[in-house]
Amino acid sequence: FFFSVFNRKTGEPPLINGWIPYLGKALIFRKDAFKFLLDQQKKLGDIFTVHIAGRYITFIMDPFQYVYVIRNSKQLEFHEFADKMASKTFDYPALSKGKFPDLKENLHRIYQYLQGKPLDIISDHMMKNLQDIFEWKCSQATDWETEKMYKFCCSVMFEASFVTLYGRVPAADGHKVISEIRDKFIKFDASFPYLAANIPIELLGATKKVRKELIHHFLLQNMTKWLGGSKVVQARQDIFEKYELLGDYDKAAHHFAFLWASVGNTIPATFWAMYYLLRHPEALAAVRDEIDHLLQSTGQKRGPTYNIHLTREQLDNLVYLESALNESLRMCSSSMNIRISQEDFVLKLEGNQEVGLRKGDWIALYPQILHMDPEVYEDPKEYKFDRYIENGKKKTTFYKAGRKLKYFLMPFGSGISMCPGRFLAMNEMKMFLFLLLAHFDVELVENKAVRLDNSRMGLGILLPDVDIAFRYKLRS
Repeated sequence: FFFSVFNRKTGEPPLINGWIPYLGKALIFRKDAFKFLLDQQKKLGDIFTVHIAGRYITFIMDPFQYVYVIRNSKQLEFHEFADKMASKTFDYPALSKGKFPDLKENLHRIYQYLQGKPLDIISDHMMKNLQDIFEWKCSQATDWETEKMYKFCCSVMFEASFVTLYGRVPAADGHKVISEIRDKFIKFDASFPYLAANIPIELLGATKKVRKELIHHFLLQNMTKWLGGSKVVQARQDIFEKYELLGDYDKAAHHFAFLWASVGNTIPATFWAMYYLLRHPEALAAVRDEIDHLLQSTGQKRGPTYNIHLTREQLDNLVYLESALNESLRMCSSSMNIRISQEDFVLKLEGNQEVGLRKGDWIALYPQILHMDPEVYEDPKEYKFDRYIENGKKKTTFYKAGRKLKYFLMPFGSGISMCPGRFLAMNEMKMFLFLLLAHFDVELVENKAVRLDNSRMGLGILLPDVDIAFRYKLRS
C-alpha cells in the first residue's frame, strides 16, 4: 500500500509524492514546512496534495478559499482526529460513542465557562493570582534582578494558571509543589511534537514515566486537597463522575490534558509578546503609556501593595497592548488547521473551482503563509507593534489583491477547531504584560537575536531557539 503511487482521478489536485516509501515528503516538510509549501505553491498553484508519512494532505493556500473548508464541517470533520491524537498523547481512552455516550458533547458544553460572564469571573481570579506572584517577585527585587526571560514567563504563567484553574496547594511550600509539577510539565512538553507525530512514547526516554507522575498529581485524592479551583474544572470533574467506565487514572489524565491545553501555547506566546516589546523601545513606551493612562483615569495606584482591578472592557480598550500582542502572535504562531474527509466528495470552492477528495483524505489550511504574506502585511518579517491600529482604533480590515479578507489573523485555529479558551488566553497575556509594565522597569541584558524553533511547526506557538537574560526592578 505504501509503495503505490495514487493515480489521480479527474478533479483531484496534483500530488507531490516523494521518493521515500511511506515517508513521502515528511522529512523535508518537518525541516521547514513554511518554505516547502511556498515552493510548491509557486510550482503548482493554490491547491495541491502532499504525501506525508502515509497520509495524503491537500493544502488550500488561498485565504479566500478558507471559508469553504471551514463551512463544510459535516463532510470535513475535526473532532475525531483531535480526540485520537489527544487520547494517545495524554493516555486516556478515546471518547468513543459506544463506551462513553455524549461525553465529548458534555465536555464541549463546559466551554461556556470560558465566555461571557463566567469569563469575567475566571479572569478576575487570574488577575489576583498574577498580582500575588508579582508581589512575591517585587518583595525579592529590591534592586535590579536578572533572570532568563522564557523561564520567568514560564514560572509566572504556569503558577498563575494552575492556581486559577485547579486551586491553591495548601501546603506551606505551595510554590515549591507547583514548581515541581512545572518542571515535569516542561520535560513532557519537550516530547510533545514527537507524540503528536505518532512516535511511540516508549522511544522517548523518560517521557512515559514523567507523564505518569504528572497524571498522578491530578488523581481525585490529590485534587480534593487543593483550595478554590475554577468552575470549569469542577464541572469537568462532575461530568467524569457520571461515567463508571472512566477509571481514576483516566479522569486524572483528562485533567492533565486540560492543563496542557491551558498553558502549552500561552507560555511561549507570552514570552514572544514580552521579548518583542523589550526589543522595540518605541513599542514598550507606547504600551506603558497606555497602561499608566488607564491607571490614572481609574484612580488606581501601582505598586506591590495596591490591588489593580481591570474590567474586560478596560482590557479590551488597551488598543496598543492588544495590537502589540496580536503582532507577536502573527509572527510566532504556526498552527495547521486540519479537517478529515468523511466520504468521497467534491469540495466546491470560489470561482467554480472543485477539489475531488477521497474518504480519509486530510485537508489543511496553513495560516502562517497568510500571516507572512507581503501582500496582506507590508514587511511581514518586521515587528510593527501598531499594525492592528488605525486612527487610534482597532484595525480589522486587511486586503489581498484589493479584496477584503474575512480571515487575516488565525493563531487560534478556525471554525470547529477554534481554541475554546482563546478569550481567557488573550486576557491572561494582557494581564501579565499589564502588571509587568505597571510594576517594573524592564530591559534586556543580552543583545542576541532569538529565533523561532521550528520543531513545533504546525502545532501552535513556536518556542524560542534560546533563552535570553533580562533584568527588572521596581518602578520608582
